[in-house]
Amino acid sequence: MSSTQIPCTIFIVDDDEAVRDSLRWLLEANGYRVKCFAAAEEFLQHYEPDLAGVLIVDVRMPGMSGLELQEALIARKSTIPMVFITGHGDVPMAVSTMKKGAVDFLEKPFNEADLRAIVARMIDQAANLASQAAQQRNHDEVLSRLTAREQQVLERIVAGRLNKQIAGDLNISIKTVEAHRANIMEKLEVTTVADLMKIALTKSGEN
Repeated sequence: MSSTQIPCTIFIVDDDEAVRDSLRWLLEANGYRVKCFAAAEEFLQHYEPDLAGVLIVDVRMPGMSGLELQEALIARKSTIPMVFITGHGDVPMAVSTMKKGAVDFLEKPFNEADLRAIVARMIDQAANLASQAAQQRNHDEVLSRLTAREQQVLERIVAGRLNKQIAGDLNISIKTVEAHRANIMEKLEVTTVADLMKIALTKSGEN
């Protein structure tokens, strides 16, 4: 299965050691890389959002609950796919977690086939998210190579300003605008304005 070939870690957060062990055994037997934590606080201390991963978390735990962990990850703008497991689940709770981005909600004892299917789907989602994040970091990195003046020129290109208008805006010659424009295209490794716009408009905080 292609999803098992993606460098992705499944994080299990559950205060019940027997549940952690059974989940680890089941998932590792299916070729997944697994890391277990007995508490939500411990997971947060070790979690690196840049890494591709999925989260299986118990709803009710001593200290920070699974629902509070979800809130903490939302506050950090984490997009890690999540599935909740619980022995005390109810429909309103399930709906609440799903609305906040959880992938699924399973009650203990859960069906192993269902869990495997959910994890496979989560892995694919995590891989897509990791790919998007890597592309975003690359775009941010190449944009950071631009000088302050080139940033000004780029902002106006994105706004649809013509070279003559940009020259007037910045009180520079059209030839200077053309030179900046050529430098921008070279630094961002693009050959068309359309590709230039794609990178400029996906800058962090603007997508």
